[in-house]
Amino acid sequence: MESRLRIVQAMEEIVPEGSSQPSQWRLRAARHSPEPFDSEKLPPILVSEIRRFLRVANELERESPRAAYLCRFHAFEKIHTMDQNSSGRGVRQLKTSLLQRLERDEEVTKLLRLQKSDARELEYLYLKKKSENALEIAFVLMEVLKAVSFTDGHEQFLPAGGDIKEKSESYSPYNILPFDSGDSQNAIMLLPEIEASISAIRNVRGLPSIENSCETGLPLDLLYWLQNLFGFQTGSVSNQREHLVLLLANMHVRQNPKPALATKLDDRAVDELMGKLFRNYRNWCKFLGRKCNFWLPSVKQEIQQHKILYIALYLLIWGEASNLRLMPECLCYIFHHMAYELYGVLSSAVSLNTGKKVVPAYGGQNESFLRNVVTPIYKVIYEEAQKNKNGVSDHSKWRNYDDLNEFFWSTNCFKLGWPLRLENDFFCTSFSSKQISTSKESPNETCEWKWLGKTNFVEVRSFWHLFRSFDRLWTFLLLALQMMTIMAWHELETPLELFDPEVFDGIMSIFVTNAILRFLQVVIDISLMWGARQNMEFSQRLRYLIKFLVALIWAITLPVSYATSQGSSVCSTMQFQSDAGNFCISLYLIFVLIYLISNFIGVALFFVPAVTHYIETSSWLACSIISWWTQSHLYVGRGMQEAQVSLLKYTIFWVILLSCKLLFSYHFQIKPLIEPTKHIMKVSINTYDWHEFFPEVQNNAGAILAVWAPILLVYVMDTQIWYSIFCAIFGGVCGIVRHLGEIRTAGMVRSRFYSFPSMFNGSFVAHPSQKKKGSIFKDILKNKVCKSTEAERDELPKFAHVWNQIIANFRSEDLISNREMDMMIMPLSSKFGGTSARWPLFLLAMKFSSAVNMARDYVGKHEKLSRKIKKDKYMFYAIKECYDTLKNVFNFLVVGDLDKRVLRALFDDIETSIRNSSTPIDFKLAELPVLIEKVIKMVEILVTVFENNQTRLDALIISFQGFLEFIINDMMVEGGRILDIIDSSYGQERGGDVSLMQHVSHMFKSDSRGFIVPFSQSDEGTRNSVLRFPLPDKGPLKDQQIKRLFLMLTVKEAALDIPANLEVRRRISFFATSLFMDMPPAPKVRNMLSLSIMTPYFLEEVKFSEDELRLSQDGGASILYYMQKIYPDEWKNLLERFNYNITDDDTRCWASFRGQTLSRTVRGMMYYRKALKLQAFLDICSNQDIAKGCIAIERDKNQKNSQNSLAAKLDALIDMKFTYIISCQMFGLQKAAGDSHAQDIIDLMSRYPSLRVAYIEEKEEIVDGKPHKEVYRIKLPGPPIIGEGKPENQNHAIIFTRGEALQAIDMNQDNNFEEAYKMRNLLQEFIRHSGQPHPTILGLREHIFTGSISSLAGFMSYQETSFVTIGQRFLANPLRVRFHYGHPDLFDRIFHITQGGISKASKTINLSEGVFSGFNSILRQGHVTYHEYMQVGKGRDVGLNQISKFEAKLANGNGEQTLSRDIYRLGHRFDFFRLLSFYFTTVGYYFNNLISVFVVYVFLYGRLYLVLSGVERALIIDARLQHIKSLETVLATQSFLQLGLLTGLPMVMELGLEKGFLSAMSNFILMQLQLAASFFTFSLGTKAHHFGRTILHGGAKYRPTGCKFVVFHAGFTENYQLYSRSHFVKGIELIFLLSVYNLFSMSYESSIAHMMITYSTWFMAINWLFVPFLFNPSGFAWRMIVEDWADWNKWMNNVGGIGVQPEKCWESWWNTENAHLRHSGLCSRIIEILLCLRFFIYQYGLVYHLDISQKNKNIVVYMLSWFVILAVFLLVKIVGEGSRRLSTNYHLIYRFLKLLIFLSVLAGIFTMLCVCRLSVMDLVICCLAFLPTGWGLLSVAQTLRPKIEEYGVWEPVKVVAQAYDYGMGGLLFIPIAVLAWMPLISTIQTRVLFNQAFTRQLQIHPILYGKNRNR
Repeated sequence: MESRLRIVQAMEEIVPEGSSQPSQWRLRAARHSPEPFDSEKLPPILVSEIRRFLRVANELERESPRAAYLCRFHAFEKIHTMDQNSSGRGVRQLKTSLLQRLERDEEVTKLLRLQKSDARELEYLYLKKKSENALEIAFVLMEVLKAVSFTDGHEQFLPAGGDIKEKSESYSPYNILPFDSGDSQNAIMLLPEIEASISAIRNVRGLPSIENSCETGLPLDLLYWLQNLFGFQTGSVSNQREHLVLLLANMHVRQNPKPALATKLDDRAVDELMGKLFRNYRNWCKFLGRKCNFWLPSVKQEIQQHKILYIALYLLIWGEASNLRLMPECLCYIFHHMAYELYGVLSSAVSLNTGKKVVPAYGGQNESFLRNVVTPIYKVIYEEAQKNKNGVSDHSKWRNYDDLNEFFWSTNCFKLGWPLRLENDFFCTSFSSKQISTSKESPNETCEWKWLGKTNFVEVRSFWHLFRSFDRLWTFLLLALQMMTIMAWHELETPLELFDPEVFDGIMSIFVTNAILRFLQVVIDISLMWGARQNMEFSQRLRYLIKFLVALIWAITLPVSYATSQGSSVCSTMQFQSDAGNFCISLYLIFVLIYLISNFIGVALFFVPAVTHYIETSSWLACSIISWWTQSHLYVGRGMQEAQVSLLKYTIFWVILLSCKLLFSYHFQIKPLIEPTKHIMKVSINTYDWHEFFPEVQNNAGAILAVWAPILLVYVMDTQIWYSIFCAIFGGVCGIVRHLGEIRTAGMVRSRFYSFPSMFNGSFVAHPSQKKKGSIFKDILKNKVCKSTEAERDELPKFAHVWNQIIANFRSEDLISNREMDMMIMPLSSKFGGTSARWPLFLLAMKFSSAVNMARDYVGKHEKLSRKIKKDKYMFYAIKECYDTLKNVFNFLVVGDLDKRVLRALFDDIETSIRNSSTPIDFKLAELPVLIEKVIKMVEILVTVFENNQTRLDALIISFQGFLEFIINDMMVEGGRILDIIDSSYGQERGGDVSLMQHVSHMFKSDSRGFIVPFSQSDEGTRNSVLRFPLPDKGPLKDQQIKRLFLMLTVKEAALDIPANLEVRRRISFFATSLFMDMPPAPKVRNMLSLSIMTPYFLEEVKFSEDELRLSQDGGASILYYMQKIYPDEWKNLLERFNYNITDDDTRCWASFRGQTLSRTVRGMMYYRKALKLQAFLDICSNQDIAKGCIAIERDKNQKNSQNSLAAKLDALIDMKFTYIISCQMFGLQKAAGDSHAQDIIDLMSRYPSLRVAYIEEKEEIVDGKPHKEVYRIKLPGPPIIGEGKPENQNHAIIFTRGEALQAIDMNQDNNFEEAYKMRNLLQEFIRHSGQPHPTILGLREHIFTGSISSLAGFMSYQETSFVTIGQRFLANPLRVRFHYGHPDLFDRIFHITQGGISKASKTINLSEGVFSGFNSILRQGHVTYHEYMQVGKGRDVGLNQISKFEAKLANGNGEQTLSRDIYRLGHRFDFFRLLSFYFTTVGYYFNNLISVFVVYVFLYGRLYLVLSGVERALIIDARLQHIKSLETVLATQSFLQLGLLTGLPMVMELGLEKGFLSAMSNFILMQLQLAASFFTFSLGTKAHHFGRTILHGGAKYRPTGCKFVVFHAGFTENYQLYSRSHFVKGIELIFLLSVYNLFSMSYESSIAHMMITYSTWFMAINWLFVPFLFNPSGFAWRMIVEDWADWNKWMNNVGGIGVQPEKCWESWWNTENAHLRHSGLCSRIIEILLCLRFFIYQYGLVYHLDISQKNKNIVVYMLSWFVILAVFLLVKIVGEGSRRLSTNYHLIYRFLKLLIFLSVLAGIFTMLCVCRLSVMDLVICCLAFLPTGWGLLSVAQTLRPKIEEYGVWEPVKVVAQAYDYGMGGLLFIPIAVLAWMPLISTIQTRVLFNQAFTRQLQIHPILYGKNRNR
């Protein structure tokens, strides 16, 4: 309404009555409602030039519609000038919409013009904005005014805008340091360390001048000089200028002792940065035998300048290198040459060729470095990455980042020259000539044949990588197996029998085995490295050749000499003599001793790691030769040895573990199998139940293989189980030693709260002189025993202040209510006296009531009562505070002299009684509860709100009177002195004796002199009350003391339930526990390491929109309804916080902070800034200033213009120490497209001003009429997302980070204020390790905050928690094999930016990008530690499908890791015991999961062979082999993995540490009741399937799980797509195996024995088939079942084709599911076909058991059975052809044909039943025989699809495949439908799935079925 009135008035002024303007225009002007024109959704080509005009137009729309119109018109003219033909993408659409808006507003805005002309209108606004200091708007208006004035011929209106332009540019936006803004008085620019750094980089004295350097208004500095010299981009230079200044400033301020002059940069800071930054470069030069190109002047004053020049040069190269940053040695090569050029320029050297001064090869033109250096190498990376074909191409066919980087590990890289020789083979790609053959300037036109190929390693898909990378492990296991088998075969009883000649000779054969295995390893190594031979140096080729020859010689020599020694009659007849110990020294023994020499040397060096480290890193020739023979000559992987103590720790661990494993294997696996094996070998089987191809095989080799195979597999795998057991035990012990679980419950928090301030002071308060922190036990002893009261007072205020901030954050997060906050805060001192800080009420409230009860019932002396009270600290403080507060309140309220004397006398008597220890004598303590009730009533009046203050006053007076009457009359034994005071005063007025009641009734009513006034006078109102009443609404008395007193008196048992929120309890408990853990003492914020946080963001949820919150999800509940039910207390707290008047934005934020959104992550990470600001304040304040300091900071917020304010100084300091970057690669496109996510991100930046967003934006440049894409801001050579998206996203944003430490937080993480407070301590871990290598990665634990959503979420939470706590704790110490597993990990940023970044990005191979940063760090002599005193929140998937996708992604990633060079190098460079730790905690875990599944198949197929061949019958009946204990051990061992016990033991141990073992066991039992075993069995199948498929065929890819918070029903079709091949097919196969085994073994084996053997397999099969439906919400709801069946049929029958998604039809899904076979290699296809052959065993074995075969064992029977398969195929072919030819035009004939075929099949079956004696059982057996055969044929056909399609028989294959899927789906659907029909099944399932929610009294059924208020 107001805006409309303003517009009408303006119209009346401009268009007076009688004007000639048409009435319709006046009417439109009156109705003109300004609408903003979208200024954000613009074509990329126009953003930089046009957006500012449109934005200013929107801002001026309401103030001056005409000026807004003119700005838009000017924008339209500029658009047309820039692109007249509208050829740019989106330009034509923008022109059209803008022109329509201009036509609509042209006449209307003229009427609304406030001035006479457009020029005057613009001039008026220009002057107004200039006066308001809105310089950016003023500059835009000036530009529009120029255009309008020249057009209209009014040049006189042009203002002098030069100063405005200059000022608007000088106040341009900046990041942290306002270099370009000219704001030298900014608070951060006034910091001494910043001044010192800026002064150092601006020192350009003595530098030679550069020709053709552009002049700017900016001060000349070293980076600007380098820009003009080498042609760096302006944006990159500005970015790195700030980067360099902050690095130097942070290092300068930490120097100790402090420099003499704070504003002069310390040389030590420069040396420190140079040492860190060029560590890799120096090592690279040393490795290649080159000198570092650091040339420093002899003049001391110039040394620092030159060092900074080298540092700045490297940072400029790195900052502009784009994807080359992932190739650190490539950057070293570039820097090496550019540093040499820099030296030439600095030394004014003269070129010998030209006779002129040396100049850089590429000159200093704009973007010269990008165009000439970065772009050529980038093109090679890009073209090679294109050959990956989105992950389907074999790794050996293209060069990844590692291959290209490792080219610079050899001296061949210098053949590239400088300037770069683009004709070098390095720049040639196999298809670049095809791509650029038409280009006239292409140097690669004929380079296709020169492709270099792989470098140093070839990633070939093969399981042999596992043997190749971990050959020492497999050799050890096989040799140990051989030894144990020999020992068991000879039935040894004592160790001395090992020296029996026969036994000893057998054991000595292990060296023959070792020689053969080593030869095999060399052969595999050479064959897998064959593709990299072209890039190998001659020395490496020679090494492989010599190793092959040596291994071959030993593989021949040792077996031959061993056979010769066995044939020697002398040696064989020698007897062992225990006394003399005589042995035959045969030739074989001599060869063995020679063979073991290298092993002896290796063992000796193993115990002296320092010597090994020196040999590997030394450049001495002898050391180089030794290293050359033992290891490949590689740049990485040298000097990775651990310290002696660490080595001994993990060696002892593995010696104990392997001893237990081998003893168990010998006694329970190997030895029990020997006797049955001997019996099997003796049994002679002459009759078989099938056609035996090899009836003459001796010793029943097939039976022995069937028995031994599963045992051997379990022997290989069960070390994983032993590791899990030992990890749980030893990890638990380590946790206890580190005080984990010190405080587990709320009760323990209360009991230990008294010690928190002292522990807090020791860890979190920065002291002037930091001393090394001693033993934690000494600290506790000191704090408990030797602590003085003065120390308590000194440490309490800071702790109280931080504690209150923590509680306030709980309240702002709506985790606690207002009442709980009042109960938990610790009030600081006030003007009313008392202690400096007070304990929280939740500690004291219960204690006060207990003290009252104790005193009431007490009989005895005062001293004993006093000791009992003081024994409980909280009870004593509660009494003291209550007394002090009551005294303060009375003194404040009472004003009259008499009243004050009475109260003073009363309190004096009480205090005198306490001093004289006569309280029980002077007071009647039994009446104390009544007195407390009166005090409560009085205090309640003070805190209660009344409408009438007079009513409150009267009630208060009566209460006071009652209080005094009771205490004087009923409590005090002698109240005489009090009465004397009253009598003396009263006698002066009235005289005579009066009763006590009369005395008291006249108190608190007196005249102005303080004399008592009679009631009559008082009631008449002639006198005023002397009580200071009412109390002020705000102030410490009412807000703190009285309210706190009231709560202390009234809250009793309820205090035990505070806080009620379980999350608050957990957070407080962990924070309290961390106080007792070992952490470095905190430095001052000014001296701490700087920190940067980076979060990669793609398209995830930023903040829930209103529609997302309100609308239902997939037919279920809305997100908001779901949140309200999951967090009912927090929703109530939100309403209370806003007084039940919340806005939609408040609701969105509340819900978003409880989902897995970017908003939650940003809020959590910004707690670091909040905590640091608080710490910085506490660093500079004293205890007396803490309370008023907070108020001062708030006051300073209103003084932002004052750079000297406390808030400005704190902000400046925090800006120097903390930065947060969100890497939003899609933000530019989202902003251009008007995506709501972009606006949400902008809102985040508004909420958190220090938040920064790094994004990629594409700009179109019109060149020759064609659009060309390029990326700008800091211009890149091309699209930065070449490899895996996430690491590339991180790489493009890392140049904007500033800290010395970097935390790469993921999008689904969270943080808490109290945890952020520890970051300052954590960063000290980088520098506190004395005597040990400084860590390069600091590991942190994670808390999974999604565990309470459902039972599945709980399983994942427990599993993840056990891994990120006890698992990683043990990995880091003592095993020393922790890498980078969690996104909370902190990186030494300077180390990693020079070593290739914080992740690897090669497509597919680096799918698990994070772990490779850990691999890379260790290989480059880094060090990884793990710390548990700090944790970060993390969300996990809560639905089975999302969990399965996540586990599939991990399994895929580990499969790719198996093929990687990092795994190979670590496996070869680690010592043996560290290798064991590495294997069993990385890819070995997944491989052992695969083996555990493979064991089941081997066992069952072995049993199938024994049963179908008749061998088992002969063994059981003839040889009486009923039970083989080893097989029982095998199945029990396999069940250990299958049922999830592998993760269960560490989980129970960790829960026991943190929550108590009773709680841990109850949680574990509850998990089992919730079918955790079923979940883990299903998960086992997921890991095994995807790991095996990835290694064999590839196909690994990123699987988005969609971290949604709402649990929804997944349809049957979706489940079938996800689990058909990974679980359902395998489950049905197991059912077939078990059915056949049960069917043909039941005649001679008891059913109980059968079930005991196969129970775990039945359990696995059933779970693989039905777990997806069991853990599916509403999985057994009949309505959902009906809908799922309809969707399933629709999906199966839909016709596929190009563009049809797999979710829409079966055919598209089937093609996608088998796509990996089309791109698989030849060897992988052969292996796949061989694996498919197992399905033909059914048919071969079962046809001989048909009654129709009449026990004929001829091979003809089997051959005839194939006619059935052929007949089925022909029938399918006939039906298919009939459908294609007849179904459309001759439908009746087609239906008749199908009927005829059906009747023919029935007739054939009936004929065989009658004539050929075909039985009903035969039909069952035929199904069991031919169905697997058909599936096997389908699998083979899919593998050979290209060949089959050539013969035109692919359509029948597809029809059969569809029939199989239809059949499998139907088999699965039938039992689900039956269960859904039963009434209680759905309820039971919901109870099992959401048990935790039920225990929290949530409403699950309304959530699942969408019964919410919005529907």
